[in-house]
Amino acid sequence: MLRIHFGPEDLGRVRLAPGPDPLAETALSLPVLQNRWMGGIALDGWRHRTQRGLSPVMRPLLELAPANMGEYLPEAFLHAEDGAGSLAESLESVWSLPRKVWTAELECALDHRPVPQWFGDLHTADRPAARTVDQAFRSYWETALAPYWSQVTACVQTDRTRRIRTAAEQGVEHLLATLHPTVRWEPPVLHVPCMHNEGFHRDFHDVHLAGRGLTLTPSFFWPHPTARAHSADDEAPIDLCYPVALDLSAYQAVLSRPAAPGGLGRLTALLGRTRARVLDAAAEGGSTAQLARRTGISPASASEHATVLREAGLLTTTRTGPSVHHTLTPLGQALLNGVV
Repeated sequence: MLRIHFGPEDLGRVRLAPGPDPLAETALSLPVLQNRWMGGIALDGWRHRTQRGLSPVMRPLLELAPANMGEYLPEAFLHAEDGAGSLAESLESVWSLPRKVWTAELECALDHRPVPQWFGDLHTADRPAARTVDQAFRSYWETALAPYWSQVTACVQTDRTRRIRTAAEQGVEHLLATLHPTVRWEPPVLHVPCMHNEGFHRDFHDVHLAGRGLTLTPSFFWPHPTARAHSADDEAPIDLCYPVALDLSAYQAVLSRPAAPGGLGRLTALLGRTRARVLDAAAEGGSTAQLARRTGISPASASEHATVLREAGLLTTTRTGPSVHHTLTPLGQALLNGVV
């Protein structure tokens, strides 16, 4: 077990990530794709469809994220970025990371397992290597995640809403105690299985938060809780990734069939063309500016439509300082998917 120790102020520094990060979910799905024991029969349909769609351009990713659950996954691709509503935005954030982060990342990877030659090139800012990996991620995303992303987002947001309510009504300690069946809260220590905890020394099983904070990050594809420390910043919050799908039915509800592309005809008649497009754009989550960019309208117009959709119970909006983040409610997701 990894033991995360809380001090007097640390419970007040627990936060829930705003939603699933497209790049992190893409990276986490790669070992699951290659290892049938991860997720088991619940992911067989998705695994079979995705494997049939693999192409040579995606091959570097299979080396980047190997099949074994205990293998090290590159940290740079796993730290969710707040407000990153698309894979392109997440990748842009990754390639702009400071050199010291890449250097620390490479050292950590080498400490855990052998890496291919191009992996070292990537971490020394070699542009051809970065372009190769960037293209591989984009191609794999279109095959493996994009067809299901609106359902994945809805599943995660439903879980997030429930946990926010838990924290508000029963306190943060109850939130930690009910995070996952394999995670134990024994005040003031959170016990997390050490199956795959990154950024910590192999023999280092006690972590003291000491005010650095803990971020709870929901994941649809990764089937086990995983704690990650930032390899280049000792004061950055610990990231605890936890699965939101716990049984066969939860996976099947999301992955049984891809979302129908471009199915906005009925919504256009109901909501109007622009408002239907804003609802569709919010399926990935994002700020008002991001919704405006995806729909080709002004931020003021996007804000107006988001307000109407929120008042109708189809969107939720969370504010952090001057920034806002819009996500679909379960009702909004169901309407977009044609369920209601």
